[in-house]
Amino acid sequence: MTDPATPRDEFHVPVIDVSRWTTGSTEERSALALAVDEAARTTGFLQITGHGISDTVQADLAAAMDAFFALPLAEKKALCAPPEINRGYTPPRVEKLSLSLGVSSPEDLFEAFNVGVDGSTCPDGTLPAAYFPANAWPDPQRVPGFREAVEGWFARAGALARRLTGIFAYALGLPEGFFRPYTDRSVDVLRLNNYALPDGETRIEPDRMGMGAHTDYGIVTVLWADRVPGLQILDPEGRWRDVLPAEGTLLVNLGDALARWTNDRWRSTLHRVLPPADSEGRLLRRRSAAYFHDGNHDAVISPLPGCVPAGSEPLYPPLTVGDHIAAKLSGSRALRPNDDAARESARLLAADRAHSGDRGDRGGNRR
Repeated sequence: MTDPATPRDEFHVPVIDVSRWTTGSTEERSALALAVDEAARTTGFLQITGHGISDTVQADLAAAMDAFFALPLAEKKALCAPPEINRGYTPPRVEKLSLSLGVSSPEDLFEAFNVGVDGSTCPDGTLPAAYFPANAWPDPQRVPGFREAVEGWFARAGALARRLTGIFAYALGLPEGFFRPYTDRSVDVLRLNNYALPDGETRIEPDRMGMGAHTDYGIVTVLWADRVPGLQILDPEGRWRDVLPAEGTLLVNLGDALARWTNDRWRSTLHRVLPPADSEGRLLRRRSAAYFHDGNHDAVISPLPGCVPAGSEPLYPPLTVGDHIAAKLSGSRALRPNDDAARESARLLAADRAHSGDRGDRGGNRR
């Protein structure tokens, strides 16, 4: 059996220590910003240390995920929400993440549980339910401590994401607080993922993906993941490359909103997850928790100062964060292909054409 901690073709993702951002010297802060800018311009993907989230908090989250996903399928399905409500449980083979790019592939194998900012808890009623729906929690007697562990991770990952937007602004030559008016009511979501086969299945079908190729929708994603192969990113040369998080790091990738704000100066990371499997085709255990910091639903995404060369037109028309996310979710969750992702889907389709014969490039992506 293949060692699950050994990737096939590991790609070097920069490791950046962010602990000195708030206390470091001007020189240290500038060096950190330059390192982030380099990663953002090339892969849109980095690993961070000095993030301040303790091993205990991570262990509590992992234990809570294990307890929830071990529940009977019928019990988990009671927490399913309609496609337009990005909350609750998603069973295996229900979503197609690649449709968020307008590209079709077989249904993804992951199961998930989503929580987000709950508008019903806002005392002044300023968070509309359409963008801030209520969370659906499992019975605390069935999964003791689940909500507390998830909310604890949500708060810490959110604080880290907001710290990162300050670094991003500085790296782009903007005031450190530039993004605050665009993110003070951010439609943030935490998605807990578990890679699983539907009941009764023991082997992975050909061309099946753990999670189909996609870009994330918002500003930045903070990702905790098991050190098990499966995650791949598309490198600048259009090759799928394995990524395995280093010990003690969190993975960070940029999303569409930031790519559009920077007029593609910074990259929205195309990534996917191959089914983590042994040599016999049996699924290996793999979990991840993705915190999506997406921005305010009514924030307008248009090019930032200095990101459009003189005499050139912006690569994207202005649109709101809410409209952009709705179009992406209608693809992945409602299975209606997104027609507003031409630049991202072109990168994916070019990679598929160039490497369609490679074992690692399975997924059947097609228009």
